[in-house]
Amino acid sequence: MEVLAPVGGREQLTAAVFSGADAVYLGTGNFNARRRADSFGGGSLKEAVAWCHGRGVRVHVTVNTLVRDRELPSLFDTVKEVAEAGADAVILQDLAAAAFFRDHVPALPRHASTQMSVHNVRGALLAQELGFSRVILARELSLEEIRRIREAVDIELEVFVHGALCMGFSGQCLLSAMLGERSGNRGYCAQPCRLDFRAGERDHALSLKDACLIPHIRELEEAGVSSLKIEGRLRRPEYVAAAVDACRKALAGEKPDLERLERVFSRSGFTDGYLTGRRDLRMFGRRTEADKSESAGVLRELSGLYRRELSRVPVDMALTLRPGEPVRLTVTDGRFEAAAEGEPPEPVRSAAPDFAAQLGRTGGTPFYLRSLKEDAEPGWTARLNPLRREALARLLAARETAEPWPVAGAPELPGPRKKSSQPKLRLRFEKKEQFFELPEAEAYYLPVEVLDAETVERLGEKLIAELPRLLFPRAEAALAERLRALRALGLRTVCAGNPGTLRLARELGFRISGGFDLNILNGRALREWEALGAAETLLSPELYLPAADSLGEGIPRGIIAYGHLPLMLFRCCPMQGEAGCGSCPGCRFLGDRHGVEFPVLCHRKQYSTLLNPVPLYVGDRDLRPVDYLVAYFTLEEREECRRIAALLSERAPFGGERTLGPYFRKLL
Repeated sequence: MEVLAPVGGREQLTAAVFSGADAVYLGTGNFNARRRADSFGGGSLKEAVAWCHGRGVRVHVTVNTLVRDRELPSLFDTVKEVAEAGADAVILQDLAAAAFFRDHVPALPRHASTQMSVHNVRGALLAQELGFSRVILARELSLEEIRRIREAVDIELEVFVHGALCMGFSGQCLLSAMLGERSGNRGYCAQPCRLDFRAGERDHALSLKDACLIPHIRELEEAGVSSLKIEGRLRRPEYVAAAVDACRKALAGEKPDLERLERVFSRSGFTDGYLTGRRDLRMFGRRTEADKSESAGVLRELSGLYRRELSRVPVDMALTLRPGEPVRLTVTDGRFEAAAEGEPPEPVRSAAPDFAAQLGRTGGTPFYLRSLKEDAEPGWTARLNPLRREALARLLAARETAEPWPVAGAPELPGPRKKSSQPKLRLRFEKKEQFFELPEAEAYYLPVEVLDAETVERLGEKLIAELPRLLFPRAEAALAERLRALRALGLRTVCAGNPGTLRLARELGFRISGGFDLNILNGRALREWEALGAAETLLSPELYLPAADSLGEGIPRGIIAYGHLPLMLFRCCPMQGEAGCGSCPGCRFLGDRHGVEFPVLCHRKQYSTLLNPVPLYVGDRDLRPVDYLVAYFTLEEREECRRIAALLSERAPFGGERTLGPYFRKLL
């Protein structure tokens, strides 16, 4: 399996390569999910790729953030930059970026980022259908779930084996955007979840320990995982080296030094809770002063892991040594070849020379001697050290020559769209007890779990069945069976917000209404989701609404115009107690350091959602760039739902505490 190391700057790059990583992942100056890292913009990306290729290390470039329409020209510049550098793969989230690389650099392998929230069989199948050669699975999966996905797809699977765990599902977090005006989906996460949120008496209830799956590497190998990914592009080079070294030792069947790894960085220890299915309070932890003190003491010790070149590239040598002729040494790695010539040989003055021993002294270079072919006259010798150094230097230079990918054509960018008439109103309900009919409502969303024959018949074409936001492999068959039954009763439209449920809906022949969690911020992504089957879709709540007409023509699009916005999705619920869920009523409250209470809503004990305590309301703003508005009801009683629906219908002011969300703020 590949050991894939994080690189946030030149020091981390050296640490990763010299400590034994097979591949590294790093970002350019734009469109990478760790914009606070030093990254490799401009010509430095090309230099980094060449340096790695000289040492037999692959480079994966992250272009894994959401993109706005005005950024699409800059995105294409990044496409050309990555192609010119000759990178080995590109990691992608936004389908616009995926389309740009697919259409213009089709030969460059594409990897589906964990930000795409692929966590089930059909999600991985959709990634395969889209032409990705690898999918980076969600961190929340168990070993059994990884196995199920492996059995269904032919593409490679990449799994995070060490490093920080986000509390919320990657690609589905709006907490930083709402609280700090810094979008985590665009690489600017301010990590507000690491602050002191409290679940009752328990502090730091949104902070998980770092994952460490290194003891499970053999199990992951047996499950069919291709790449072992280490998280940490913002971490120190010593951390990178220690994590790579631990993975290398585990793969070699040796005992990795996990105690040293914990000392270099941990949050009160490590967890393997997701992989083993033990999603309990033991997974939670935070960075303490004791942890920081331990790190300071081990850093000097770790620098020895990456002080020198690692001789990892095998070479074959051929030595020609004849009296009266220049000595010639040829070296090859099987692809490139280099040679050096020296003075004619001299007679041997003592013992017969050991040419293999002399030429095998490759320390300080990326090479080691695999074989030597000698064409040497007995009784003669020569000074071989300068020849070896010169030939290997030339070979390294040949290996470090950039090999760009060809870039074809230029992208077509969406033009502006004419403003629509006043958008139609839709109502979304969390439970049937909230439901009511409104004459002017265009459609009603209800969770698929609460639907019955009477509701399907009563609402007819106006009914949209909302599919679960998270659907793990074991539950896929049951949902498919339920959807078949509902289709037989007359259900025609479903709302799908992740790649897996969208593919399931398409497979069963439903009309597809895209959810806000498809994270659509630009017109090219809108067209890509349309091509995958979406007949209409909600746009991302991170959209800057005044610029929404820049998405261009295409399928109808809407926004959440009212609601306690879902900020995070949890598989490991922060509200659980020592005994798990216990007598939890399904909605509890998490307090922040200012005393504000955030609702946490349980979804049938499969996952839970952190809601914004202040409702979003934009009904009194100019919303003509979109075609429909959704009142997204979660906590409200029926009469409150009626009141808010009436306000939206009349485009009236809210009259209470509200937020406009990110719609009218230019987020980072």
